[in-house]
Amino acid sequence: MTINKRKKNTRQRGTHTHGWGSKKKHRGAGNRGGKGMAGSGKRADSKKPSVWGRKYFGKFGFKKGSPKENIKVTNLDYLEDQLDMLLSKKLISKENDVYVVDLSKLGYNKLLGTGKITHKLNIKTKYASNNSINKVKDSGGNVILDSEKETKEKN
Repeated sequence: MTINKRKKNTRQRGTHTHGWGSKKKHRGAGNRGGKGMAGSGKRADSKKPSVWGRKYFGKFGFKKGSPKENIKVTNLDYLEDQLDMLLSKKLISKENDVYVVDLSKLGYNKLLGTGKITHKLNIKTKYASNNSINKVKDSGGNVILDSEKETKEKN
């Protein structure tokens, strides 16, 4: 059997303030003095205990600087798998048995060493991990770093 529930405000009809005491009290944010922690300044004694427990005043932590350059990486296994496709699109070239790869033309600026390499590659890139450089040299290729040239030119 369902029972129709009476609304609570029916008992407050005709009570002039509907249970909020003085007329001033039920007036929204103006009664509080603002939103959130408004009025909790250093001289607000009534709100000091609630502010003390939080990090409210001052500056905190480190500001992380934005990266100077957006680094886009590729792995050796990607180059190994895509050699024929890249050669057919003329994004890389082949001289004798050595593939010449300029990673900036492919949209990358860092070479990482994941994967095995079986071809000789001469790779020109701005950044490369030590692992990738060692793997390319072991296969008979070479890695040319642009950043080394820039530092030599500056000196």
